[in-house]
Amino acid sequence: QSREDNILVNAPHTIAKVSAEEWTHAYSRQRAAYPLPYLRDRKFWPSVARVDDAYGDLNLICSCPPLENYQ
Repeated sequence: QSREDNILVNAPHTIAKVSAEEWTHAYSRQRAAYPLPYLRDRKFWPSVARVDDAYGDLNLICSCPPLENYQ
């Protein structure tokens, strides 16, 4: 597989992407949706793909209220 278009680089695959009419990847939709066999029974569908690639994954911003609000 190519370095630019592979299942890991494009992960996570949302249900919207997997079920879209157009599929331009070299790997199958089935492989994108279920990259490991156990996921057939325990699949979690992310609502969005990555935000700003690896930077967004590593630099999360919490918009939760302070813990004092829960006490």
